[in-house]
Amino acid sequence: MSGIRHFLDIDDIDAQKLKEILVNAHELKKLKFNPPQLFKGLSLAMIFDKKSTRTRLSFEVAFKQLGGHTIVMSMDEIQLTGAESIEDTGQVLSRFVDAAMVRMSDHDTLKTLSKNTTVPIINGLTDLSHPCQIMADLLTIEEKLGPIEGKRIAWFGDYNNVAHTFVQASEKFGFEVVLAVPELLRSKADPRAHLVDTPEEAAKDADVIVTDTWVSMGQEGKAIDIFEPYQVNSKLMNLAKDNAIFMHCMPIHRGEEVTEEVLSSSANVIYDEAENRAHAQKAVLAWCLEDVGVSV
Repeated sequence: MSGIRHFLDIDDIDAQKLKEILVNAHELKKLKFNPPQLFKGLSLAMIFDKKSTRTRLSFEVAFKQLGGHTIVMSMDEIQLTGAESIEDTGQVLSRFVDAAMVRMSDHDTLKTLSKNTTVPIINGLTDLSHPCQIMADLLTIEEKLGPIEGKRIAWFGDYNNVAHTFVQASEKFGFEVVLAVPELLRSKADPRAHLVDTPEEAAKDADVIVTDTWVSMGQEGKAIDIFEPYQVNSKLMNLAKDNAIFMHCMPIHRGEEVTEEVLSSSANVIYDEAENRAHAQKAVLAWCLEDVGVSV
């Protein structure tokens, strides 16, 4: 099973392979209105333990545009983490579908599932990692600003799964990510993370300003006072480069992590970023399924 191409974590995948996936994402986006039927006759299971707008839409559209069939299941509809063992669930999945996208909280459960399947498992989001989001973000940055290598990306707010995956990707793709995170939360950051003391220091000369919701799904009731100095506003944007872009993986709490002024500015590329989930994931899926004959 070791040769199966899972897409669980940026750290697990060779830098050259990741760069090839990103190049293919650009090519597949160009074919948006004339999509090659790469996945004809193939099936993708999509398993969710959280509500989803962009992950559900982007994976379903991506797989269907390229000719495949999708099956959507919530945790209430599958035995994963239920009465059946993860091992049995993984083996049964492998007999019915050609790949599975799983969006769930627990990263270790996802890894255990991947060790017990004979088909690729794609991480649609865990509490630790969000690799498909980052591939879409890099696609967006390259569309707007050119090659990602050497760019300065500034992150503000919580050190969450998206921030963590940006740190991983920075080593693979050769860009700089600078993080402005409340002092109380810095201990949970990856040792490779470049943490700075103030939001202003992070924003200085940045190519990309990025933030995320301060209260992730399942964290309702969490105190947000410590995040208020890290709000993305016009003051921070003005410290970045003149052509800097603003990104956010959504959903957005308007007026909390980002102001309406920034969202209404020409720097805002969040809807391009959202669409690019589909195109990046086409390339991820094509790479994962190459062993069954898929080629771009």
